[in-house]
Amino acid sequence: MGKQTMKHYDVIIVGGGINGCGLLRDLALNGAKTLLIDKGDFSSQTSQGSSKMLHGGIRYLENLDFGLVKEALEEKNLWLRLTPHLCFEREFYLPLYRYSKHAPWMLQFGLYLYDFLSHFQNKPHAWLGAEDALKKMPSLDSKGLKGAGKYFDGIVDDAKLALECLYDGLIEEGNEALSYHEVIKTTQLQNGYQVDIKDLFTGEIFSNTCEFLVFTTGPFTDTLLPKLNIPWTPQLVPSKGIHLWLKPDTIKTEGSIVLTTKDNRVVFVIPQRDSILVGTTETQVCEEIFNIQAQEKEITYLLNVLQQYFPHASINRDSIISTFAAVRPLAKEESSNQNLGKVSRHHKIYRPTSHTYVMIGGKYTTFRRMTQELAQEIVPRLGLRYKPNLTLNPLRQHSVMPTFGKKPELSLEMVKKIITTERVKTMEDLIRRRLSMIESTEGLDTIMGIPLEDIKPLLKR
Repeated sequence: MGKQTMKHYDVIIVGGGINGCGLLRDLALNGAKTLLIDKGDFSSQTSQGSSKMLHGGIRYLENLDFGLVKEALEEKNLWLRLTPHLCFEREFYLPLYRYSKHAPWMLQFGLYLYDFLSHFQNKPHAWLGAEDALKKMPSLDSKGLKGAGKYFDGIVDDAKLALECLYDGLIEEGNEALSYHEVIKTTQLQNGYQVDIKDLFTGEIFSNTCEFLVFTTGPFTDTLLPKLNIPWTPQLVPSKGIHLWLKPDTIKTEGSIVLTTKDNRVVFVIPQRDSILVGTTETQVCEEIFNIQAQEKEITYLLNVLQQYFPHASINRDSIISTFAAVRPLAKEESSNQNLGKVSRHHKIYRPTSHTYVMIGGKYTTFRRMTQELAQEIVPRLGLRYKPNLTLNPLRQHSVMPTFGKKPELSLEMVKKIITTERVKTMEDLIRRRLSMIESTEGLDTIMGIPLEDIKPLLKR
């Protein structure tokens, strides 16, 4: 491959998670020529490590964070309308025991408030007595059970929503996205930046320029920006969370379950993708965070929670299909609050130099509002008129393989189409984020019946 010609973009975004992909889409729809760069695959870090929910965050009501909950519920219901192929609404049950800190009337008031903040766009909540609750959740511990609240939230393929935002933005002419490329140097110019980029497959180094440089690098922000000589004081409180995928017959339940642990954590039990998703933890980060993995003690913690609430179910290590982990890039607050569960999920936008922006914090569900706040500042500075309603339109390029419902039989022709139209560079990209498979890939020699040896030649980088 020959030396690349230097290109100029209005904006270069570093970090291809949900915020980077959402921002590229917003900027591109508003006429800003944008380049997105990620060191790995798009949506391969924090944005694929969520609890796979679009939700208001019912537990944030306890923090009196009504504005955030209202905004998140509005966004949840927007994406349920815009992307029904990527998300769906389902019931959540919140069991209440004699030892629970909230009385039934308090829970019912909270559920009413949740529906009120959604402008009553949620399906209506309900209260179930103990007997009815056990009919819906047969595996649940009946000892001391008072009943359960029922409310509704969304289930989503988090990685694919980010990817389809990216595809939608790239339909607009003059925009580009590079995975497995690393920004190794930034040089401030009179009206912008020169950005030196390394292709991690070929080792080639090339440069592009831009008027505005934006970092949506999540938990990597505090370590990356000083390396690139961007003025920066650490602003993050990194929080690690892990999840388990369990075999579908492990827990008998007709809906999702919200468990409040003795240490005041919230653990979700969510049937989906012919399995059960369980998570999450919230701990300080003590290891390398790129491609972070679940540790044994964290897995044991979640298994112990499940064994406490479902004592008659056979839940052990053999119940686990696979695990995953991610790091939340929580923004520091003024107070010295060390309770990670209480740290605000609000986002923050910084401007370290006149041509640099940094976004940290926030919730997955509110990414469109977060990136809109930034886009509506950048676009006018480019001499363009910002149109806020463009991101309310449906996404125009859908993934070849659906996540939910009945999946078509995978063929080699489908694999070719996925690789050529969905920016696949590695087998991991294909398996985890384009086919949405949850099984362990260790020792894998076929994908949905197709030999890996037939697929490998298609992965031209």
